[in-house]
Amino acid sequence: MEITEQILDTVSDGEPMAVLVKQPAEAGTYPTIAIFHDGPGMRPATHEFAAKLAAEGYCVVVPDLYHRQGRMIGYEPADFAKDPKLGETMWGLIVSLTDDGIQNDLDAALAVAGVDTAAPMGVLGFCLGARAVVRTMTRLPDQFIAGATWHPSFLADDLPDSPHLTASTISGDLYIGIGDADKIQSIAMHQRFFDAVEPMANIEVEVFEGADHGYTWPGYSSYHEVAAETSWTKTMALLERTLG
Repeated sequence: MEITEQILDTVSDGEPMAVLVKQPAEAGTYPTIAIFHDGPGMRPATHEFAAKLAAEGYCVVVPDLYHRQGRMIGYEPADFAKDPKLGETMWGLIVSLTDDGIQNDLDAALAVAGVDTAAPMGVLGFCLGARAVVRTMTRLPDQFIAGATWHPSFLADDLPDSPHLTASTISGDLYIGIGDADKIQSIAMHQRFFDAVEPMANIEVEVFEGADHGYTWPGYSSYHEVAAETSWTKTMALLERTLG
């Protein structure tokens, strides 16, 4: 399916923010899917995934979560190979984010994209975006009725607002894919969250043998074809079932 792309400009928390929007070129009304990018940010891989999803018949909206530090910052494997210190730079970007700030970014992105927020929507998140998916589905349960998180980060911590403490309130359908060889955010680090959702029929946690963190992205050393393709198939089935 042919798609169109826009990069819109808005403001979130008083700072300029770019918003990537991809959707089918043919006129019509398409369900909205918000995407929260992962640690490497708004890079070509982000565009490629958004395009693939839009081609399935969705309006895909991606807020630039690092906008407080710069415009559309993104790193590909070649960038890290050239400058090993970029890992430290990326971690600084990650820790600069807050739950409230990300939710403000989502609201601003949907507004500038002209999304009908009364219509049911879906939300996807990779790595750090997984936590944002949970926050979104618990904050706006009537709007975001479908979600997916691949190789998640930060689903459980020792703070009083840890996502695992509100996981039982998720009413929408949620798919979580994680590798048992994840060296960045192991299964053990999320176990309290997984324990909380284990009895919930609307949430599926799938573990992939041998998959590492970042298994989604072709061209990355961590790419795992079985995990990536299975997560895609399961996520598409979930979106079709819930949003049509």
